[in-house]
Amino acid sequence: MNRIEKALANATQTRALRLGRGVADGVATVFKEQFGERRALVVADRTTWQVAGERVSRLLEAEGVAQDPPYIFDEPEFHAEWKYIDRLEAVLRDTGAIPVAVGSGTVNDLTKLSSDRTGRRYMIVATAASMDGYVAFGASITKDGCKQTFPCAAPQAVVADVDIIATAPTAMTASGYADLFAKVPAGADWILADALGIEPIDPLAFGIVQDGLHDALADPAGARHGDPVAIEKLIEGLLLGGFAMQAYPKSSRPASGADHQFSHLLNMENFVMKNGQAPSHGFQVSIGTLVSLACYEQLLQADVDAIDVEACVAAWPSLEVQEQRALEMFRGTDFPLLGATEIKAKYIGPDALRSEIERFKATWNDTKQRLQGQLVSVADAVARLKTVGAPTQPEDIDLPRERLRRSIIPAQHIRRRYTILDLGVRTRLLDRWTDAVFGQNGLWEIT
Repeated sequence: MNRIEKALANATQTRALRLGRGVADGVATVFKEQFGERRALVVADRTTWQVAGERVSRLLEAEGVAQDPPYIFDEPEFHAEWKYIDRLEAVLRDTGAIPVAVGSGTVNDLTKLSSDRTGRRYMIVATAASMDGYVAFGASITKDGCKQTFPCAAPQAVVADVDIIATAPTAMTASGYADLFAKVPAGADWILADALGIEPIDPLAFGIVQDGLHDALADPAGARHGDPVAIEKLIEGLLLGGFAMQAYPKSSRPASGADHQFSHLLNMENFVMKNGQAPSHGFQVSIGTLVSLACYEQLLQADVDAIDVEACVAAWPSLEVQEQRALEMFRGTDFPLLGATEIKAKYIGPDALRSEIERFKATWNDTKQRLQGQLVSVADAVARLKTVGAPTQPEDIDLPRERLRRSIIPAQHIRRRYTILDLGVRTRLLDRWTDAVFGQNGLWEIT
């Protein structure tokens, strides 16, 4: 059983995947196998209609699949916003047709949530290796000015034609590559949480993401230039991230860690570049990945035996103090209670903190070996991300270095998931790591 077969066998929502060169020709067969004699409704935007949507509609027609008129989002500036959910949902409520989304992140998320809200499943024909959300549950939609993740079912079927995906803009491929690269420090975060007894690794979900991950990331130049072999490995890795979340329904832990928390924070803060657009998810995550890897690099160089457990316990603020700090930190934002809520969820008392740090020190030799087998160096990550065309400097996405530095503690506050940032806070090492990243001769020196 290969990785895809294993992932499908353990998926809770997605039932079919066709991945490879030329597989779009079988889109009608997949539709009939999954949805029988139901009508189809192709959903695309003006670009993806030209890239593959019209062809998909013709293929469905040629095989006798009845169709409603296609729904094409024709706006030149098109993003995953709630107004488009209202529009697509209204269309779906007037028909029993099964949506066949043709696109990537935006089209997929809009179709995913609209389908779920109208009580039906859907299928997706992927057009870019731009993110890992194709088969993930949930959709990221901007509502009331804030980007939020709404729970909804993953697609029932996926068609991922490498020949189509390889023609996507290089920036989209770079974004997907960066999103996949984030699974490296995300896996390290889970190893850390497992070693401390906080969240044991689920071998199935961990393996779906991590087995073969480094091979999928091995050819950034090939991915950038649309090499079919590199593209197939990339899209497979991204799809497997979504499948792992289906196999581990507790959370998105298999696919994201501290790396994604920086992206989530930028979304919460409605961050946009100088052109008025938000950076792609993958480009935000690219910077978060480097922050996370830089912290791990500092941890691996640290003298763990020298950590003063009692000094850490003495300096540990009470829950009331931490909640108050979080309320002040997020005052005036669209999510004023989020930091306090998440800090409370992962708070431990002084005695538990003492036990945690003692366990960390006692098991460090083994944990260090596990982390070294998982991680790549910051220099290697920068080289690969730069090769594929992803950002490696905060200013590549118009993010001031000072702002990124100030975001490290807020990023630690917005998720209850245990990551390298939490270890840094609890061992009083995070400030030292931050100084190393942004100080003299650091990764992003602030002068």
